[in-house]
Amino acid sequence: MLAQISANNQNIHTVHIDPTWYQGRTAFGGLSSALAYQAAVLSEDDLPPLQSAQIAFAGPISGEVQIKTQLLRRGRNAAFIKSEIMSGDTISLSCTFLFVKRRESKIEFIDMPKPDFPPIPTETRSGPPEFFTYHLEYPDKRLTLGSGKPRLANWHRLRESEGLSPFAELMCIGDALPPSVMGLFEQQAMVSSMNWHINMLTDNPQTENGWWFLDSETHHASHGASSQNMTVWDSGGRAVMKAMQSVALFI
Repeated sequence: MLAQISANNQNIHTVHIDPTWYQGRTAFGGLSSALAYQAAVLSEDDLPPLQSAQIAFAGPISGEVQIKTQLLRRGRNAAFIKSEIMSGDTISLSCTFLFVKRRESKIEFIDMPKPDFPPIPTETRSGPPEFFTYHLEYPDKRLTLGSGKPRLANWHRLRESEGLSPFAELMCIGDALPPSVMGLFEQQAMVSSMNWHINMLTDNPQTENGWWFLDSETHHASHGASSQNMTVWDSGGRAVMKAMQSVALFI
């Protein structure tokens, strides 16, 4: 669904990214991250669930690329795998994935206020074929410039997710909103994600009909960069993924 991966060997994969997945001159960051995750999963047998990921968007990704993986360490309960996407001889994306076997704990604590969830949409729209939002469904316009609010939140789902692991789906959909700092923009301007840190909050993410509620809020913007907190909630109002992202601003 996301792209066709062909394995040269267990640790090197060739991928052709269709232009409908582009955002400007590069592939959509959620797609690139999901491809890197899928390559990591293919590189090792019997991995435990994904716990966290650190992702650096180092350069543009387009056309035919290679994904290379390397096992950094594997113990009884955890495995660290590095995954890199190469555009030619250049590393364009670098990820470190941490897979951890869940265990019982005496500590159970949640401090995450729930947002006001609008109803799951019955009427949706998608973007044009030349932009990655063509592969998404959402209820209405995703961004209004000049709103004065550094927060974006809305339901999103992939138009096609059959056969996709829920972790790859979350990684792809989790970056689907525009950077929330754009709510402060008075005019269009370029932005670019630089780093993304993800923590998975469950080892069994599920939701109704593919709908995930995405919530992103900028807490700092200065000197050409912003920092935003991001949360993905399932249809039952449970937080399934927490993230923080650094975004470059050209305004």
